[in-house]
Amino acid sequence: MITIEEKQKQFDILKTSILNCRQCDLALTRTNALPGDGNLEARLMFVAQAPGEREDQEACLFIGPSGQIFDQLIKKAGLSRSSIYLTNLLKCTLPKCRKPKTEEISACQTFLKQEIDLIDPDIIFPLGFYASRSLLHLNDLTSPQDKKDFEQYMGQLFWSGKKKVYPLPHPTSILHTPENKPLAEHLYVKLNVLSQVCKWYPLCPMKRLFKKGAIKESWIQLYCTGDWGSCTRYALEARGEYHPDWMLPDGTLDENLKKWL
Repeated sequence: MITIEEKQKQFDILKTSILNCRQCDLALTRTNALPGDGNLEARLMFVAQAPGEREDQEACLFIGPSGQIFDQLIKKAGLSRSSIYLTNLLKCTLPKCRKPKTEEISACQTFLKQEIDLIDPDIIFPLGFYASRSLLHLNDLTSPQDKKDFEQYMGQLFWSGKKKVYPLPHPTSILHTPENKPLAEHLYVKLNVLSQVCKWYPLCPMKRLFKKGAIKESWIQLYCTGDWGSCTRYALEARGEYHPDWMLPDGTLDENLKKWL
């Protein structure tokens, strides 16, 4: 396993590459390119769209109004900047806050892949449409084709077989449309669930069934070590209500699992 010292060395090399990047025309209009920042051993990685004007001028991530809202949202989930890793889909600011171009996203994708490989997070949280579409596509998952489809993806946990992706609304959406705040707060609070494994997982029949090859790993990734707050078994256990060992996390009763228990 790579040590934190080695991770830091690799990150410093990556950071230098990002700061000196000239792969697209955004290098001509930026003041500073911004590498990611945060805990290099974080379980949770957040990917926003691009630095804003203030971030570009001061060379610091999420320090404008959106950053303040982001800090408030993750605080409600019991998280802080020091416990996560934060980066952008694009490392340079977009002139006049325009939409990112396909070639600009492609130019930065190598850096993003290197960040994901280095941090190796359990869950990636893309913020907003463009980051979500790119991260889902990068992980060979179905992705929204336009912004109106994005709402169907927000707050859903996806698993590619390697990485879990949980799309979230970008904090900027609250600035533009304040009535979006209650929904955003509801989705961000789920981070408290996603940041830790289900407390009952060590004793859960699902763990035994998975080890025996009776159920697919997706049940474990999407529920036991993922969104266990949406697990029917968890809800029944919390209420002290009976549920058979062969009940799957979504509430399905699979009689075929009896022989494995």
